[in-house]
Amino acid sequence: MEKESLDIIQQVHPSPTVEAHLPDGRVLAGPRGAPVGAFLKQLPEWKQIPVVGAMVNGQLRELTFPLKMEAVIAPVTMSDADGARIYRRSLVFLLSAVFEDLFPDYQLSIDHSVSSGGYYCEVLNGKLSEEDLAMLEREMKDRVERDLPFTREVVPLKEAVEYFARKGYDDKLQLLKYRQKDNLVLYSLESFRDYHHGYMVPSTGYLRWFELAPAGDGFILHYPRRHQPTSLSPLPEYPILLRTFKQYGDWLAKLGVDSVGALNQTLEEGRARELILVSEALHEQKISAIAKQIYERSDVARVVLIAGPSSSGKTTFSKRLSVQLLAYGVSPFALELDNYFVDRELTPLDEFGNYDFESIRSLNTERLQEDLLRLIRGEEVQLPHFDFRTGKSSPGDVVRLYPDQVIILEGIHGLNPALLPDLDPKVTFRIYASCLTQLNLDRHNRISTTDTRLLRRIVRDARERGYSAQETISRWESVRRGEKRHIFPYQENADELFNSALVYDLSALKPLAEPLLRQVPYGTPEHVEAKRLLAFLDWFLPLELDLIPDNSLLREFIGGSILKEFRLWGGDNRDLRLME
Repeated sequence: MEKESLDIIQQVHPSPTVEAHLPDGRVLAGPRGAPVGAFLKQLPEWKQIPVVGAMVNGQLRELTFPLKMEAVIAPVTMSDADGARIYRRSLVFLLSAVFEDLFPDYQLSIDHSVSSGGYYCEVLNGKLSEEDLAMLEREMKDRVERDLPFTREVVPLKEAVEYFARKGYDDKLQLLKYRQKDNLVLYSLESFRDYHHGYMVPSTGYLRWFELAPAGDGFILHYPRRHQPTSLSPLPEYPILLRTFKQYGDWLAKLGVDSVGALNQTLEEGRARELILVSEALHEQKISAIAKQIYERSDVARVVLIAGPSSSGKTTFSKRLSVQLLAYGVSPFALELDNYFVDRELTPLDEFGNYDFESIRSLNTERLQEDLLRLIRGEEVQLPHFDFRTGKSSPGDVVRLYPDQVIILEGIHGLNPALLPDLDPKVTFRIYASCLTQLNLDRHNRISTTDTRLLRRIVRDARERGYSAQETISRWESVRRGEKRHIFPYQENADELFNSALVYDLSALKPLAEPLLRQVPYGTPEHVEAKRLLAFLDWFLPLELDLIPDNSLLREFIGGSILKEFRLWGGDNRDLRLME
C-alpha cells in the first residue's frame, strides 16, 4: 500500500490557485500571488471590525503581502495590539505627508501619546493657527476619500541617506548612520517618502477615524482606542501630564539628546558617563523637589500616596523619596497596601471568572481608611497581615506613629478617589510615577512608553522570578488591561508626577533583553511581539552597565541596586535601618 501511494507522487506545475486556511477550518481559494487582503475581504467579518493586517503562518504581514503558496491566515483588526499599531502608524504617515505638502517650511514632531487615544504633536519652528489646523484635517480627510495607495519599496541604504539629505532630515540621517543593515523600507504617498518603523495599511481609505484638536503649544492627532475602533473617545484635559512631558523635553534639550541617533552618537563619542550622571542628577533633583513639597505640607499632609503602571520603578522611587524626606527631617513610615487584601473567597471575579486582584473591591478600603485615621491621630494600631499562600488576613504588627511622621502608601489605586473616600484630601499628597519616554527614533517615529516598560519587565522577570520572555509577554495584555481600568483614568488626580524614564534606558536594556527575546519559540503568538521588539532594539547602541550608579532607578530592573534591601521602620523606631 505504501509503495502504491509513493508511485502516485509526481512533479507537476504549480496550480494557478492557492488555498488559504483560517483557524476555524474555513478555506478560501484564489489566484496564486494575490494579496492576503483580497482573501480576507471575502469573509463576512471583514466589515465588522476594520481589518488592517494579517497573520500568515504565524507571522504578522501587511494586507498587500502576496500568498504564493498554501498558508494559514487570520485577520488582524484595529482591536488587536498589532492592528492598532498599524492603524496609528499609517495615520502618522498620512499626517506627515499632508503637513509637509501644506507647510514645507515647518518641522512636525510626533511627541507622546495621550490616554484617551492620540498623539501630541508639535511644530518645532512655528505654530499652527486654528485655521491652519482645520485646513490640515480637511486635506487629510480629502486624501482618505480619494483612497490613495501607500507604496512600499526596499531601497539600498545609500539611496535612502541621499534622499533624506536632500530633504534636510538631519534626525533621520543621524539615526541611519548606525543602521546595521544595508537596505531600508521606504513608504510613499504621492510624492512624499519616509521611513516608518513597522507595517502600514494598503491605502489612505482605511484611515477614516481621526481628528485634529488643539492642545497646549501643539495639537493632538486623535485616533480610536482598541475597545472602540470606529469611534473617538472624548479628549480630557491633562495639564499635569503635558507639563511633565514638556519638562522631560527640556531635560533632553539640556542633555543634547533629542533622538536615538543623537543618543547613539553620544555613546560612540565616549560620553556615556557624562550622559548617565546628568540624567541621574535630573532624577534626583525632581525627587528632592517632591520631597520638599511634602516637607512643607507635612503638618497637614500625613499620607503620601504613590501610584503608577507596571515597571515604572515605583519601588525604587518610593525608597529614594524616603531618603530625601529623611534629609528634610521628615520620618517616613511605609505602609504596605497588599496587607489590606480581603480574604480570597471575598475577592471579586473578572469577566473571565478569574480572581480580579487589581479591582479596588479586592481591598478592605474601610479598614485601610480607619487605620490611617487612627495612625494620624497618634493612636496605637494593629495592622493586618495578608498571607498570599493561604489567601487569608490575620493580625500583623502593632504600630504607633510620631507626630512628625508621614505614611508612604504605594499601590495601583493610590489616585482613585474611591480608595479613601472619607479622608480629607488635604491630608494626602498624591504622586503619579510612570515611565514617560519622549526620546524618539526620529521626529516621525516615536518610542512607545509601553515598549520601554515591557522591556524593563522582561529583564526583571527573568532575573528575579525566572520567567521567560514568552511568559512575560503572554501576561502583558492582562497587565495593560488592568492599567487602563484602574490607573490611567486617575493620573490627573496627582499633586505631582514623576517621570521615571531615563534617556539611556533602552541602550542599557538592549544587551540584557535581546538574548531573552531570541529564545521566544517561533510560531507562538509571543514570537510576533518578540520579533517586533528585537527590530526596535536594533536601532540602539548598547551601553556599558557598570557605568550605571547602584541607586539608579534602572537598577530595579537590571539588578545591583543598593536600595533592594532598604527598609524603613515606623512606629516607635524612627531609625533608618538596612535589613538583611
